[in-house]
This record gives sequence, C-alpha cells and structure tokens, in this order.
Amino acid sequence: MNVVKATRQFEDWLSHRTDLVKKDLRLKHENMKAAVFPFLRATYYRWAQVWPKVCPELARAPRVLAVGDLHVENFGTWRDIEGRLIWGVNDFDEAFPMAYTNDLVRLAVSAHLGCEAGRLQLKHADICDAILEGYGEGMRAHGRPFVLVESHTWLRQIAESELRDPVHFWAKMDALTTLKEPAPISAIDAIEHLMPARDLQYRLAHRVAGLGSLGHARYVAIADWNGARIAREAKALVSSASYWAMDHSGPSEILYQAIISRAVRCLDPFVHLRGRWIVRRLSPHCSRIELADLKAQGEELRLLHAMGWETANIHLGTKAGRKPILRHMDKQKGKWLHRATEQMLEAVREDWKVWKEDGYI
Repeated sequence: MNVVKATRQFEDWLSHRTDLVKKDLRLKHENMKAAVFPFLRATYYRWAQVWPKVCPELARAPRVLAVGDLHVENFGTWRDIEGRLIWGVNDFDEAFPMAYTNDLVRLAVSAHLGCEAGRLQLKHADICDAILEGYGEGMRAHGRPFVLVESHTWLRQIAESELRDPVHFWAKMDALTTLKEPAPISAIDAIEHLMPARDLQYRLAHRVAGLGSLGHARYVAIADWNGARIAREAKALVSSASYWAMDHSGPSEILYQAIISRAVRCLDPFVHLRGRWIVRRLSPHCSRIELADLKAQGEELRLLHAMGWETANIHLGTKAGRKPILRHMDKQKGKWLHRATEQMLEAVREDWKVWKEDGYI
C-alpha cells in the first residue's frame, strides 16, 4: 500500500470518528506537497504503519505510553499552577503504548529534516548523539521538568522570541474569522468550563493550526476579562492513528489526559480533556514553538539534548519502563539511533516523492 492509498483509508477511518473540516483537509494536502518536513508532521498515521516494518527490532523494544507524533516542533511553553513558565512537549494527540524508540527515532528524523530546511544549524552526525545523551541522562536521573525561572535561562531566551510578544499574539487572534455557524454544544461546554467566569461574553472563531490534526475542528473563544483579553481553544480529538495502523477493530481510547498526568511534569492547569475535545488556554506564552520562531543560534545541540531529556520525562510516566529501557539501551551496538534514523528518513522521503506526484488535494 503506497502513501496515497494509505491516506485515503486513514481519512475514511477518521471521518467515522469526527466531523472533518474539508477546507482545512485540502490545505493539509497542499502542505504535504510543499516540503518533506511538513509532510512528516502531517503524516503520523503513515509513520505508525511503516515504522514496525522498517525498524522491526527497535519496534519490539520496551514499551511505554509514548508521544507517538514527536518532532522538533512539538514543544512549547505554558504556565504551571504557580505561574512559572514551563517548557516541554506540547501535543499528545497520538499518545499510545509503544516502543520507547519510536519517539527517539521520529524526533531525530524531524531534526534532520529541520536542518535540511535551513531551520536548524547542526551537523547530521551530532543530532542523534545529542538526543540520545539527553534521553539517557533524563532516564538515569528519574527526570526533571524544565522550569524556566532561575535555571534554564538559555532556554527561556530561545522560547521568548518577538513573535510570541503579546502584541503579535493578539493581532493573530484578532485576525481569526468569526464563526458564522453554531459550534457543537459539546465544544461550547468544553470552552466555557475553562473560562475564568460564568456567563462571560466572547467571540467564537475558527482557527487553522498544526499539521497532523489539520482537518479536525478547532474553535477559539476570545473575550475581554478584567481589563485584558483571554482566549480558550477546543480541538476535536480522536484516538491515536496507531489504532488504525494496527487495524484495530475493538474499542479505542484517547490517552491524552493519561500521558500528561503520569509524566514527570509541571502540569498546565488549563489543559483538559472534555469528552472528545482537548481544551486549553491560548496566550503568548501558552503555545507551541515553531522552528521559524526559534532564536537558537549556537544552542541547537543543547536544545536537542533538552528535547531528549523531556522525552525521558514523558516515558518515565510508565513506572515499570525505566529499568528495561536502560538495559535495552546498554545492549544496543554502535550508532543504532543513527542507523534507524537513516532508514526512516529514506522511507519518509520515498513517501513524499510519491505524494508530490500523485497525492490528492
């Protein structure tokens, strides 16, 4: 089965689980043709299908509740219950029990493609070493969240670019198109549950964001509260595409809340799973960081090391996984992550070539 047929089958599966926004789905297909990096981000379903075939031994490594769709643009910042700025993995739509190696290989593949796109200034030979070193150190240390206050000032400087300035952020929010048709009652309930006051008047808008979830409904409520604006987003969720890749016909589960609750993490008190909606606060410092926004010159390897460590923070949520993972890592020979990354890079590039020629919009 090639990537075009796989995409048709996956989107048919998806359409039976959520109401797809056809205009956004066409935009996703266009972005998939534009370059191989957005293609990777948009096609976790294909990765989940191909990964066990390309890297069968690593796919049988110790299992954890993993991110699944991990990549270098799946990191961001938020405020914890103490108001501190936290950095870490931003999106867990594809959370699923799988080999810990999946997240490491996918992260490394995305870093290679980010370099090729000119977004990261790194030598390919250094990428896997930095990720693996950070992951191993995080595992051995039992993890530690990235609190950007007294420590990690270098990371705070990377995260706080001018594009995340409140003026820029709210200009983007103001530019969102006001919804003309009513949103689902379940989405409204999810949004209003997260508002700071009852009966707050707000403008409801449609938001286009992300790539993997592009085509899922997204609603943003923008309101004035106590002298300034606030925003809340509800995004439609389904269970991980890993269920589709496994041809799983039984009940499926959305594991978003489970993975963030178990991880070594300073939780965002404004992220909740409400039914089949993930609802969160949006603000200048509560959002994903795209590579275009990063100001990481000279700190790229340090950043990848931190991404590896944060991946360990997530995997440590599976309490029984730490010792088997460390044993498995100790038994691996030579440049195992390099080899697997090269194999998956080749698979992704081949799929992208097919999609460029024959992919539909």
